[in-house]
Amino acid sequence: MTQDLNKLKRDPERTRKRILEAATEEFSERGLSGARVDSIARRADVNERMLYYYFGNKDQLYLAVLEKVYGDFNDAEHALQLDALAPLDAVRELAHFIWNYYQQHPELIRLINNENLHEARHMRESTRVQAFVSPIVAMLASVLERGEADGTIQPGVDPVQCYVTISGLGYYVLSNRHTLTTVMGRDPLAPEERARTMAFHTDMLLNYLRAGAKPAN
Repeated sequence: MTQDLNKLKRDPERTRKRILEAATEEFSERGLSGARVDSIARRADVNERMLYYYFGNKDQLYLAVLEKVYGDFNDAEHALQLDALAPLDAVRELAHFIWNYYQQHPELIRLINNENLHEARHMRESTRVQAFVSPIVAMLASVLERGEADGTIQPGVDPVQCYVTISGLGYYVLSNRHTLTTVMGRDPLAPEERARTMAFHTDMLLNYLRAGAKPAN
């Protein structure tokens, strides 16, 4: 056992990665309250003591998972080349990226849902999560400024409100998929339905942003 622990300690990055991947699965499936440290250890194929060695306790591991999923999302957003696109095309590109990312990473949606149940208690302890979000809001602000300057986007659009709206349009559909399917009788993730929803959301967003649109009061 000591030899196994020493081997894991000699490759700390690989060990941390395995633990974080296992913890992401466990927390996204069971939530913070239902997740078990021994289950995470089994998923990661490590001794429980290694979890405490690297992350201190269950709450700190949960926070590390939140920071990781937000960090991964941030890295993917930064790969977008929005400056190379016309302003309205850049907004469309960002919106479609976010909506597709949410669908491809349901663990992010489930972890956000769980953290909201805890009133963002853990995220408030993080100095990194807000730092992950702020740059993409600044990037969107630059796009909106370019659009205002070239006359394609109406003046005075709040980039934070715009980002929250884009995020919310994708988040709501996915986080409420099963209830929407039951109540409305249409699965929002069925291919044809999803295509219609994305087209509707895109038109609504861009029609609001276009110069000449009537601003909201």
